Amino acid sequence: MKRLHLHVSVPDLAQSIQFYATLFGAAPTVVKDDYAKWMLDDPRVNFAISRRGGPDGVDHVGIQVDSAEELGALAGRLKAAGERTFDQEATTCCYAQSDKSWVNDPAGVRWETFFTFGEATAYGEDPAEATTAVSGCCGAAAKPAPACC
Repeated sequence: MKRLHLHVSVPDLAQSIQFYATLFGAAPTVVKDDYAKWMLDDPRVNFAISRRGGPDGVDHVGIQVDSAEELGALAGRLKAAGERTFDQEATTCCYAQSDKSWVNDPAGVRWETFFTFGEATAYGEDPAEATTAVSGCCGAAAKPAPACC
């Protein structure tokens, strides 16, 4: 089953944890010095916040899947629609080990599709040379690498 993912950059992690814990009626399932995550079933969402130096607000949205096969099918649909994806295998990000496929929608919103298969002790980073591409039409230029989820 798929789960919607939303990652928000926040200026004050403790204040935001308190706000979202009240909103969701649940404590986060993961809390680190720079990151917190809720794995909610109602609504079915992986909601993450972080204080990592980027601009405040929505960092990226995504779809979390339960298997490598689901990730391949989802990335395949994006590629079949003419989108260029940036694929990562066994990357460390958000204190987790995941395979990922990134794409920008036509409005420039960054989407991450991913399968998580393990935990990590470090937040992790995407490689500096990584880029995601926007829609293949009109020859749009690549955008900077996505922040790790």
